[in-house]
Amino acid sequence: MADFEIVSEYKPTGDQPEAIENIINNFNKGIKRQTLLGATGTGKTFTMANVIKRIGKPTLVLAHNKTLAGQLYNELKSLFPNNHVEYFISYYDYYQPEAYVVSSDTYIEKDAKINEEIDEMRHSATAALMNYDDVIVVASVSCIYGIGDPDDYKDSMLNIRVGDVINRKELYRKLVEMQFERNDIDFKSGTFRVKGEILEIIPPSEHAKGIRIEFFDDEVERIRTFDVLTGKSIDDVAFANIFAATHFVTNKSKLEEALRRIKEELKIVHQKFLDENKPLEAERIEQRTKYDIEMIEQTGTCSGIENYSRHMSLRNEGETPSTLIDFFPKDFLLIVDESHVSLPQVRGMFNGDRSRKENLVNYGFRLPSALDNRPLKYDEFDKKINQLLCLSATPGDIEKAYPITEQIIRPTGLLDPIIEVRETKGQVDDIYALILKQIEKNERTLITTLTIKMSEDLTAYLKNLGLKVAYLHSEIKSLQRLEILKDLRLGKYDVLVGINLLREGLDLPEVSLVCILDADKQGFLRSDRSLIQTIGRAARNANGRVIMYADSISDSMEYAIKETKRRREIQENYNKIHNIVPKTIIKEIPKSITIKNIDEMTAADIMANRPLTKEEKMLTIMELEEEMKMYAKELNFEMAAQIRDAILELKASK
Repeated sequence: MADFEIVSEYKPTGDQPEAIENIINNFNKGIKRQTLLGATGTGKTFTMANVIKRIGKPTLVLAHNKTLAGQLYNELKSLFPNNHVEYFISYYDYYQPEAYVVSSDTYIEKDAKINEEIDEMRHSATAALMNYDDVIVVASVSCIYGIGDPDDYKDSMLNIRVGDVINRKELYRKLVEMQFERNDIDFKSGTFRVKGEILEIIPPSEHAKGIRIEFFDDEVERIRTFDVLTGKSIDDVAFANIFAATHFVTNKSKLEEALRRIKEELKIVHQKFLDENKPLEAERIEQRTKYDIEMIEQTGTCSGIENYSRHMSLRNEGETPSTLIDFFPKDFLLIVDESHVSLPQVRGMFNGDRSRKENLVNYGFRLPSALDNRPLKYDEFDKKINQLLCLSATPGDIEKAYPITEQIIRPTGLLDPIIEVRETKGQVDDIYALILKQIEKNERTLITTLTIKMSEDLTAYLKNLGLKVAYLHSEIKSLQRLEILKDLRLGKYDVLVGINLLREGLDLPEVSLVCILDADKQGFLRSDRSLIQTIGRAARNANGRVIMYADSISDSMEYAIKETKRRREIQENYNKIHNIVPKTIIKEIPKSITIKNIDEMTAADIMANRPLTKEEKMLTIMELEEEMKMYAKELNFEMAAQIRDAILELKASK
């Protein structure tokens, strides 16, 4: 049993202790899957941490996007400072997948920019799983993609001890086979250099600390860690365990067999195209594959080597690929946050990936084995799970089938908002009157509509009445969206109008009123789950209330109203017993993404979509990249991810 230690001044309160005990007891009884239904603001992450501590098993925490994964990593890292909390997300800052568009006969080559820091963290996660038991890995759903065989990864590990006698030439060759690059100039993660009888290596999971191995002839005389920047020694160590520089690694005998299988498949596919009278496809697949084979023979890898992962790991056609989950022991704990979004995302990833690759295979750009470089199917994912805990305020059908533990009480004492239903006649005038009262109290309002036109018309109408109102929709770019949300909190806007105001990051304690237009219109945006999530936007303010405008009470409305009332009553009873007076959450308003003046340009110019010159755009991107790195170093991955999106949009703009 792994020893996890929570370091926090807080103890479980409210209904957290009961929820923790119930979850632990269910697992001890042999119940493998269960759900924690936790209302917004009840401290689900702290409950999660206490469950991890009590269960004492390596844990995978799954989130549906990088932003949420970053938040969870940051929180768990602070709660478990003495354990191994790791981060595993897609390492691409930018990713354009390889594709072929049949209608226009357009081949799109894979284009990607790898974030080296995230790549280090991925390697740190897998290395920790190989070496320790007290490991928590926070991952996005991209972790269900194949990454290479964990047995090959472990077998490729280089173990060097003081006193070992090693043929240095063989050692250098071994490092190259492990995909390390010999580089005396650009010394970075995944490289090594040789200075006389001193070998220096920077492991793939590090960038600031390297390993210095000192030889006397072929004997290892001393091993030390050192600061990569200054070159100063840090510690003497007795041994060093060095993992491969890539997760797609294999031994020499396996590599030879893999190449034989690739050549055999190429021969079959090439002949198939010829038999089907497709000479262009036959020539294309032959040239592309032979080039890749030559690169693998010479260097051990090639661009797009993941497309040969089935052969590299000697799997059969259709066999389940190895993923991050396979680096965990069989007896591990899986926690899925926001499971009503995350699990459907896992379910849908396979089909989307396969449809793109089938075109590449059918037109001779890739061998059919590329189809096995894929995410897990849902049933494959399900079979790998031992113990599962789903977390959601609005569980989906999958999670509802499991035993449910409720966590309704907020330690802050904040209540679910009061809900009122009003008729649609005169609704706009009614909203205007409500907003004026909100302004007097210095509190903000959200209005959600069903259509873009309604949002635009309502925004224009309220502006004509002299209100400070903004419209938030899908076409608003990241920079603008961040500025609008910040300005709402600061009071530069009093009202925000939109269609779907449930996006991550919409944490607005200043909002005390949510108006839902056409609340009785059944559909995705007015389902019981969406209504509960929308209602939750007003749950961070002590004066929170929701007005639903409708001509009838739909089933979804009825469920959402009853559920909100039930949760509110539970919280009220708790507050009375413990003499708690609800207080609005006080949350620091994040500083703006800095866009310094460039000549005559101001941030307002950018927000107004003034076309930037090429020089202005480059300077802006450089400044944003510096700010993104700063947030990443502070472990504020939420802001770093949002700035990254803004950079990509600037790069993509004409």
